[in-house]
Amino acid sequence: MPKSKTPTKKKLLGGENSKAEDVIREVRSIADPKSVEILSRFFKTGKGEYGEGDLFLGVKVPSLRKISKSFKGLPLPELQKIVKSNYHEERLLGFFILCEKFQKTPEEEREQLHLFYLKNLKYVNNWDIVDLSSREMIGDYLLDKKRDILYKLVKSNNLWERRVAIISTYAFIRKRDFKDTLKISENLLTDKEDLIHKAVGWMLREVGNRDLKTETDFLDKHAHKMPRTMLRYAIEKFPEKLRLKYMKAGKE
Repeated sequence: MPKSKTPTKKKLLGGENSKAEDVIREVRSIADPKSVEILSRFFKTGKGEYGEGDLFLGVKVPSLRKISKSFKGLPLPELQKIVKSNYHEERLLGFFILCEKFQKTPEEEREQLHLFYLKNLKYVNNWDIVDLSSREMIGDYLLDKKRDILYKLVKSNNLWERRVAIISTYAFIRKRDFKDTLKISENLLTDKEDLIHKAVGWMLREVGNRDLKTETDFLDKHAHKMPRTMLRYAIEKFPEKLRLKYMKAGKE
Protein backbone atom coordinates (compact mmCIF):
# COMPACT_ATOMS: atom_id res chain seq x y z
CA MET A 1 0.00 0.00 0.00
CA PRO A 2 1.25 3.48 -0.78
CA LYS A 3 2.06 5.54 2.27
CA SER A 4 -0.56 8.12 3.16
CA LYS A 5 0.72 11.64 2.86
CA THR A 6 0.98 13.68 6.01
CA PRO A 7 -0.89 16.96 5.56
CA THR A 8 1.52 19.85 5.25
CA LYS A 9 1.30 22.94 7.39
CA LYS A 10 0.17 24.86 4.32
CA LYS A 11 -2.79 22.55 3.79
CA LEU A 12 -3.80 22.66 7.42
CA LEU A 13 -3.40 26.41 7.73
CA GLY A 14 -6.66 28.31 7.82
CA GLY A 15 -8.95 25.31 7.56
CA GLU A 16 -12.16 24.78 9.47
CA ASN A 17 -10.18 23.29 12.35
CA SER A 18 -8.03 26.40 12.73
CA LYS A 19 -8.23 28.42 15.91
CA ALA A 20 -7.90 32.10 16.69
CA GLU A 21 -4.70 31.24 18.52
CA ASP A 22 -3.18 30.03 15.24
CA VAL A 23 -3.86 33.38 13.61
CA ILE A 24 -2.58 35.37 16.56
CA ARG A 25 0.60 33.31 16.70
CA GLU A 26 1.18 33.97 13.00
CA VAL A 27 0.71 37.74 13.39
CA ARG A 28 2.83 38.13 16.48
CA SER A 29 5.66 36.13 14.95
CA ILE A 30 6.24 39.00 12.47
CA ALA A 31 5.57 41.90 14.82
CA ASP A 32 8.11 44.70 14.73
CA PRO A 33 8.31 46.50 18.09
CA LYS A 34 10.38 49.28 16.48
CA SER A 35 7.34 50.33 14.42
CA VAL A 36 4.92 50.55 17.33
CA GLU A 37 5.71 54.12 18.34
CA ILE A 38 5.46 55.37 14.74
CA LEU A 39 2.11 53.64 14.19
CA SER A 40 0.77 54.88 17.51
CA ARG A 41 1.51 58.47 16.50
CA PHE A 42 0.19 58.01 12.95
CA PHE A 43 -3.14 56.61 14.16
CA LYS A 44 -3.50 59.26 16.86
CA THR A 45 -3.60 57.11 19.99
CA GLY A 46 -2.85 59.91 22.44
CA LYS A 47 -5.26 61.19 25.07
CA GLY A 48 -8.21 62.94 23.47
CA GLU A 49 -7.26 61.83 19.96
CA TYR A 50 -9.51 59.69 17.74
CA GLY A 51 -7.51 56.49 18.32
CA GLU A 52 -6.97 57.04 22.04
CA GLY A 53 -5.67 53.93 23.80
CA ASP A 54 -5.31 51.74 20.70
CA LEU A 55 -2.45 49.25 20.82
CA PHE A 56 -0.12 48.21 18.00
CA LEU A 57 2.14 45.25 17.27
CA GLY A 58 4.06 46.71 14.34
CA VAL A 59 2.75 44.64 11.39
CA LYS A 60 2.26 46.11 7.90
CA VAL A 61 -0.92 45.79 5.84
CA PRO A 62 0.58 43.62 3.03
CA SER A 63 1.64 41.04 5.63
CA LEU A 64 -1.84 41.06 7.17
CA ARG A 65 -3.44 40.55 3.77
CA LYS A 66 -1.16 37.60 3.09
CA ILE A 67 -2.10 35.98 6.40
CA SER A 68 -5.80 36.60 5.76
CA LYS A 69 -5.67 34.56 2.55
CA SER A 70 -4.20 31.64 4.48
CA PHE A 71 -6.94 31.73 7.14
CA LYS A 72 -10.06 32.37 5.07
CA GLY A 73 -11.49 29.05 6.28
CA LEU A 74 -11.45 30.19 9.92
CA PRO A 75 -14.86 29.55 11.54
CA LEU A 76 -16.83 32.62 12.64
CA PRO A 77 -16.72 31.78 16.38
CA GLU A 78 -12.92 31.83 16.16
CA LEU A 79 -12.92 34.95 14.00
CA GLN A 80 -15.00 36.66 16.69
CA LYS A 81 -12.04 36.35 19.07
CA ILE A 82 -9.77 38.13 16.62
CA VAL A 83 -11.97 41.08 15.60
CA LYS A 84 -12.37 42.05 19.27
CA SER A 85 -8.62 42.02 19.94
CA ASN A 86 -7.05 44.92 21.80
CA TYR A 87 -4.41 45.08 19.07
CA HIS A 88 -5.16 47.18 16.01
CA GLU A 89 -3.49 44.87 13.49
CA GLU A 90 -5.30 41.81 14.81
CA ARG A 91 -8.67 43.52 14.48
CA LEU A 92 -7.80 44.65 10.95
CA LEU A 93 -6.65 41.12 10.09
CA GLY A 94 -9.90 39.71 11.44
CA PHE A 95 -11.88 41.90 9.06
CA PHE A 96 -9.53 41.04 6.19
CA ILE A 97 -10.31 37.38 6.86
CA LEU A 98 -14.03 38.20 6.89
CA CYS A 99 -13.67 39.94 3.51
CA GLU A 100 -11.83 36.90 2.13
CA LYS A 101 -14.67 34.66 3.31
CA PHE A 102 -17.19 37.05 1.75
CA GLN A 103 -15.44 36.94 -1.63
CA LYS A 104 -15.46 33.13 -1.66
CA THR A 105 -19.08 32.77 -0.49
CA PRO A 106 -21.99 32.53 -2.98
CA GLU A 107 -24.14 35.67 -2.99
CA GLU A 108 -27.17 33.89 -1.56
CA GLU A 109 -25.14 32.84 1.50
CA ARG A 110 -23.46 36.16 2.29
CA GLU A 111 -26.08 37.49 4.69
CA GLN A 112 -24.55 35.70 7.68
CA LEU A 113 -21.18 37.36 7.04
CA HIS A 114 -22.78 40.79 6.55
CA LEU A 115 -24.68 40.44 9.84
CA PHE A 116 -21.49 39.31 11.59
CA TYR A 117 -19.85 42.53 10.38
CA LEU A 118 -22.71 44.69 11.65
CA LYS A 119 -22.69 42.88 14.97
CA ASN A 120 -18.99 43.71 15.34
CA LEU A 121 -19.10 47.24 14.01
CA LYS A 122 -17.86 48.62 17.34
CA TYR A 123 -14.49 47.03 16.56
CA VAL A 124 -14.30 48.79 13.18
CA ASN A 125 -12.85 51.69 15.08
CA ASN A 126 -10.22 53.46 13.04
CA TRP A 127 -10.20 54.91 9.54
CA ASP A 128 -8.08 52.17 7.96
CA ILE A 129 -10.33 49.39 9.29
CA VAL A 130 -13.39 51.28 8.04
CA ASP A 131 -11.92 51.96 4.61
CA LEU A 132 -10.56 48.46 4.04
CA SER A 133 -13.67 46.52 5.05
CA SER A 134 -16.92 48.50 4.82
CA ARG A 135 -16.99 48.90 1.04
CA GLU A 136 -17.13 45.14 0.74
CA MET A 137 -19.00 43.95 3.83
CA ILE A 138 -21.71 46.60 3.55
CA GLY A 139 -21.43 48.27 0.13
CA ASP A 140 -21.05 45.16 -2.02
CA TYR A 141 -23.67 43.32 0.01
CA LEU A 142 -26.22 46.11 -0.47
CA LEU A 143 -25.75 46.52 -4.22
CA ASP A 144 -29.11 44.89 -4.96
CA LYS A 145 -30.79 45.49 -1.58
CA LYS A 146 -32.43 48.22 0.47
CA ARG A 147 -29.89 50.58 1.98
CA ASP A 148 -31.70 51.76 5.09
CA ILE A 149 -28.80 50.73 7.33
CA LEU A 150 -26.62 53.46 5.79
CA TYR A 151 -29.10 56.16 6.80
CA LYS A 152 -29.16 54.79 10.32
CA LEU A 153 -25.37 54.80 10.51
CA VAL A 154 -25.02 58.32 9.12
CA LYS A 155 -27.04 59.62 12.09
CA SER A 156 -24.87 57.80 14.63
CA ASN A 157 -22.96 59.67 17.31
CA ASN A 158 -20.04 57.38 16.55
CA LEU A 159 -17.49 58.87 14.16
CA TRP A 160 -16.58 55.50 12.65
CA GLU A 161 -20.17 54.50 11.95
CA ARG A 162 -20.72 57.75 10.06
CA ARG A 163 -17.54 57.10 8.07
CA VAL A 164 -18.76 53.56 7.34
CA ALA A 165 -21.97 55.06 5.92
CA ILE A 166 -20.19 57.19 3.32
CA ILE A 167 -17.27 54.88 2.49
CA SER A 168 -19.62 51.94 1.90
CA THR A 169 -21.11 53.84 -1.03
CA TYR A 170 -17.89 53.40 -2.99
CA ALA A 171 -19.28 50.02 -4.04
CA PHE A 172 -22.24 51.82 -5.62
CA ILE A 173 -20.05 54.48 -7.22
CA ARG A 174 -18.11 51.76 -9.02
CA LYS A 175 -21.42 50.72 -10.60
CA ARG A 176 -22.16 54.37 -11.54
CA ASP A 177 -24.91 54.53 -8.95
CA PHE A 178 -24.37 57.89 -7.23
CA LYS A 179 -27.65 58.74 -5.52
CA ASP A 180 -26.80 57.39 -2.05
CA THR A 181 -23.33 58.93 -2.07
CA LEU A 182 -24.82 62.33 -2.83
CA LYS A 183 -27.63 62.02 -0.29
CA ILE A 184 -25.32 60.82 2.49
CA SER A 185 -22.82 63.56 1.61
CA GLU A 186 -25.59 66.12 2.09
CA ASN A 187 -26.32 64.64 5.50
CA LEU A 188 -22.66 65.05 6.47
CA LEU A 189 -22.08 68.62 5.25
CA THR A 190 -22.26 69.99 8.78
CA ASP A 191 -20.33 67.18 10.45
CA LYS A 192 -17.63 68.47 12.82
CA GLU A 193 -15.06 65.71 12.28
CA ASP A 194 -12.13 66.18 9.90
CA LEU A 195 -12.07 62.45 9.13
CA ILE A 196 -15.65 62.73 7.88
CA HIS A 197 -14.79 65.77 5.76
CA LYS A 198 -11.98 63.81 4.11
CA ALA A 199 -14.15 60.75 3.53
CA VAL A 200 -17.01 62.73 1.95
CA GLY A 201 -14.62 64.69 -0.26
CA TRP A 202 -12.94 61.47 -1.34
CA MET A 203 -16.25 59.82 -2.33
CA LEU A 204 -17.39 62.94 -4.20
CA ARG A 205 -14.08 62.88 -6.07
CA GLU A 206 -14.73 59.25 -7.01
CA VAL A 207 -18.15 60.28 -8.35
CA GLY A 208 -16.50 63.01 -10.41
CA ASN A 209 -13.92 60.59 -11.78
CA ARG A 210 -16.84 58.78 -13.43
CA ASP A 211 -19.27 61.62 -14.05
CA LEU A 212 -17.87 65.11 -13.65
CA LYS A 213 -21.21 66.83 -14.23
CA THR A 214 -22.85 64.93 -11.36
CA GLU A 215 -20.12 66.12 -9.02
CA THR A 216 -20.11 69.72 -10.25
CA ASP A 217 -23.90 69.88 -9.96
CA PHE A 218 -23.53 68.84 -6.32
CA LEU A 219 -20.75 71.40 -5.77
CA ASP A 220 -22.72 74.19 -7.43
CA LYS A 221 -25.41 73.60 -4.84
CA HIS A 222 -23.27 72.96 -1.77
CA ALA A 223 -19.68 74.25 -2.19
CA HIS A 224 -20.43 77.49 -0.34
CA LYS A 225 -21.24 75.58 2.86
CA MET A 226 -18.83 72.64 2.60
CA PRO A 227 -15.99 72.41 5.12
CA ARG A 228 -12.74 73.47 3.45
CA THR A 229 -11.09 70.05 3.76
CA MET A 230 -14.12 68.31 2.26
CA LEU A 231 -14.10 70.69 -0.70
CA ARG A 232 -10.35 70.36 -1.26
CA TYR A 233 -10.59 66.56 -1.35
CA ALA A 234 -13.57 66.71 -3.71
CA ILE A 235 -11.86 68.93 -6.31
CA GLU A 236 -8.32 67.61 -5.98
CA LYS A 237 -8.26 66.17 -9.53
CA PHE A 238 -10.04 69.08 -11.21
CA PRO A 239 -8.34 71.16 -13.92
CA GLU A 240 -6.68 74.18 -12.28
CA LYS A 241 -9.20 76.75 -13.52
CA LEU A 242 -12.19 74.71 -12.34
CA ARG A 243 -10.52 73.93 -9.03
CA LEU A 244 -9.89 77.62 -8.32
CA LYS A 245 -13.50 78.44 -9.17
CA TYR A 246 -14.78 76.14 -6.45
CA MET A 247 -12.14 77.15 -3.92
CA LYS A 248 -13.33 80.75 -4.29
CA ALA A 249 -16.95 79.62 -3.90
CA GLY A 250 -16.22 77.59 -0.77
CA LYS A 251 -16.68 78.94 2.72
CA GLU A 252 -13.71 80.41 4.57
